Amino acid sequence: MPVYTEEDEITKYSKPCSGVKEDLIMCLKNTDCVKVEKKTPKECLLSRHPSVPDDCYSFRTLFFECKRSLLDNRQRFRGRKGY
Repeated sequence: MPVYTEEDEITKYSKPCSGVKEDLIMCLKNTDCVKVEKKTPKECLLSRHPSVPDDCYSFRTLFFECKRSLLDNRQRFRGRKGY
């Protein structure tokens, strides 16, 4: 897991759901599917490649929920999911 500092949060993670997106990208870049077979991260996720750990699929679900919460008016009062 990446370590976040206050400076990183202000500059790099100012967009909603960007922290979850960054974790998903880093998780996928460290798999054999991307490193050895030179596939894109999207192809690895869609093909359910065996080298992709379950954590990456959890990040994908969390990213989807975070993006969906941006459109949900009820979430305006509860806050966004994710970090």
